[in-house]
Amino acid sequence: MPIAKGYAATDASKPLEPFTFERREPNEDDVVISIKYCGVCHSDIHQARNEWGFSTYPMVPGHEIAGIVTAVGSKVTKYKVGDHVGVGCFVDSCVHCQSRDVDIEQYLPGLVQTYNSVEADGKTPTQGGYSDSIVVKEGYVLSIPDNLPLDKAAPLLCAGITLYSPLSHWKAGPGKKVAILGMGGLGHMGVKIAAAMGADVTVLSQSLSKKEDGLKFGAKDYYATSDVETFKTLANTFDLIVCTVSTGIDWNAYLSLLKVDGTMVLVGAPEHPVPVHAFSLIPARRNLAGSMIGSIKETQEMLDFCGKHNITADIETIDIKDINKAYERVMKSDVRYRFVIDMATL
Repeated sequence: MPIAKGYAATDASKPLEPFTFERREPNEDDVVISIKYCGVCHSDIHQARNEWGFSTYPMVPGHEIAGIVTAVGSKVTKYKVGDHVGVGCFVDSCVHCQSRDVDIEQYLPGLVQTYNSVEADGKTPTQGGYSDSIVVKEGYVLSIPDNLPLDKAAPLLCAGITLYSPLSHWKAGPGKKVAILGMGGLGHMGVKIAAAMGADVTVLSQSLSKKEDGLKFGAKDYYATSDVETFKTLANTFDLIVCTVSTGIDWNAYLSLLKVDGTMVLVGAPEHPVPVHAFSLIPARRNLAGSMIGSIKETQEMLDFCGKHNITADIETIDIKDINKAYERVMKSDVRYRFVIDMATL
C-alpha cells in the first residue's frame, strides 16, 4: 500500500499533529495526485473538533485540493501525468443508487466525502488533503485551467463551488440584485463570481472594514449590518441573498430585504437553530432555501468559468506546521480570505 504523510486530528480536543498512513492501491480507473496545495475550510475545523457530532479519528482534513497527476490507471482517458487537477468535497457518489445522477449527485444517498467518510466498500476510511498525495477515481477529479495558479485555485474546490452553485441555480445575472451576506472565505468568492455573472452585487457585512476589498472584487454597494438604518434603507431590495455566515443571525431581519418572490439561500451552517417567523415569508411570497456544494459536472463548469474570467481566491499561504494557529485565526475571522497550506512544507 502507498504510504502518505500528512497532519491529522486524533481527538476532538487535541491539536492536529503529523500522521503517516496508507493510501489504497490505485485501480485501473484511478488517478494518483501529488498534492501541492490544500485550502483550509471552516468545515475542516467543525469536523476536526467534532462540532457536528459525526467525526471519526484519526482524521486527515482537507477538501480544497490542488495538485499534479503523477500516475493514471490503464482505463483513465481524461488525465495524463503532469496535468493540473483538483479534488473537492467528495470522491464518490450515488453508491446506493442504480445509476449516478451527474446533476444532483451531491444530494443523493451514498455520497463519499473526501475525508471523515468511508469508501464505497463501507469500511475503508477516506483521508483528505492535508497530506502529500491522494488516489481518486477519474470521475471525481477536476481539471484546473492552466491560467489559474494552483495555490489560488485550491479554494475554488469548496468555497468557489459553494457560492457558484446557488448563484447559478437562482440565476444571478444581468438585471438581478444579489446580496452576499458575509465577506469571508466564502463571501469574497461570491462577490467575484456574482459580479462576473453580471449581477448587481451588494455586500452585507458586520462592519465596513472590508469595503475597499468588496468594491475591488466587483460589488457595487457595501453596507454594515451593525447599522440599523441598513435594514430600513434596503428593505424589499434583493432578488437573492446568499448567506455565508455560520454564526446565529436574525434571519427575519434579512428576509425583510427580499423583494416579492425573492430567495435567501443559506450556505453557512450555524450550530444552533434560529427561529423564522411565518410573516417574514408569507406577505411577499419569499423563499428561505439551502444549498450545499455542486456536482462534479457543475464544479468543472465553475472551474472553467473561473478560468475564463480569471477568478481565484485571495489567499494567505501557510506552512503545515502552522495549521493549528491558522484554525484559531479562522475562528477570529483573521484571514483575508482563505488559508492555503503549501504541501512542500510537509
